[in-house]
Amino acid sequence: MFKCLRLTGLVRKFFLSALGFVSMFFLLTCSLLYDVPTRTPTYGNVITGAERLDQYLPGLRGKRVGIVANHTSIIGEVHLVDSLLSLGVDIRKIFTPEHGFRGTADAGERIGTSVDQRTGLPLISLYGNNLKPSKEYLEELDIVIYDIQDVGARFYTYISTMHYVMEACAENGIPFLVLDRPNPNGFYVDGPVLDPEYRSFVGMHPVPVVHGMTVAEYAKMINGEGWLFGGIKADLRYVACEDYDHLTLYRLPVRPSPNLQTQLAIYLYPSLCFFEGTIMSVGRGTHFPFMGFGHPLLTNSDFRFVPVSTEGARFPPLLGEIVNGIDLTGTREEYLIERRALNLEWLLFAYANTPREIEFFNNFFSRLSGSSLLRSLIESGLTASEISASWQQDVEDFKKIRRKYLLYDDFE
Repeated sequence: MFKCLRLTGLVRKFFLSALGFVSMFFLLTCSLLYDVPTRTPTYGNVITGAERLDQYLPGLRGKRVGIVANHTSIIGEVHLVDSLLSLGVDIRKIFTPEHGFRGTADAGERIGTSVDQRTGLPLISLYGNNLKPSKEYLEELDIVIYDIQDVGARFYTYISTMHYVMEACAENGIPFLVLDRPNPNGFYVDGPVLDPEYRSFVGMHPVPVVHGMTVAEYAKMINGEGWLFGGIKADLRYVACEDYDHLTLYRLPVRPSPNLQTQLAIYLYPSLCFFEGTIMSVGRGTHFPFMGFGHPLLTNSDFRFVPVSTEGARFPPLLGEIVNGIDLTGTREEYLIERRALNLEWLLFAYANTPREIEFFNNFFSRLSGSSLLRSLIESGLTASEISASWQQDVEDFKKIRRKYLLYDDFE
């Protein structure tokens, strides 16, 4: 039987010094082999594509212009449409995504074609039954501009709208110009990759939930990978951001949609949106949408809230009911930024603390997650780390595709 040797002070110091040197050597080697980031994400002063008027205004002279825009399409505090009209640009039509031109419509609300009261321009909704602009809508246009702030999650429908407009422009020989904006969740890639069998408007492409790309980079990928119908290619043009890379954090100047009201909600959104495919509320109809979750039958909860009708959530889930919930409004942004991954613990907690006699998931869950696998793994009792491991190889394969289309230095 061996006895443990007690190290003297001198020997202990030598041992620890040697251990420290080996650790430093190992970390340095790993950083060289695996390209570990040498800095953490930090906020910067980004100049958006829309603000770089000198890069695209000359190309609009004498052109009949269509614009895909909403309330996030701003230059400073002035809307892009108003700015371009004041500069003499001939804007003929405005195409609007989910939530409408002013960004106040409920998620999923049907919006009809109308007229913008301020400019008198026709507003053509690209949501509901009319996802793709018809040839008739494009006939008098020479170029279409896309300028909408995205949040970097596959199920956020603005990139689906971009796909359909790109496709229509490609079919009608009209150039498609993207004015790029930073991705507030552009500092990581994570989540299950969409199975094409589950393609829908909340997930059209085989990408992870968090794709880590700006809209211009994403448009390049749609074009380059042949994802438009029949593999057709758009005449894609773009104006890149200045002073931005994928380790640059970006605080959005306006809400991108009615229920993403804070920067914290934007960071939480990729993890919490899965709840939209369950019986849970994510706080729609409260002052903290996408900053908490709950259900009247949730156990092990000491937080209560009651969803009410509000702008952007007129008929929220569990309207008027007393909901047992988890409050995430105190979550530190820094924690989510440093994590650089989806957090499945909240979803697993909700599933484990809901009575099994009621159906936790609905059919929308598989469309949000991009396949039936995530639901199956949760129901099988796997841990968050085991579930996350199931998609890591797919994520690595996607990163190789993604890398071909990046406009900015990456986070790794």
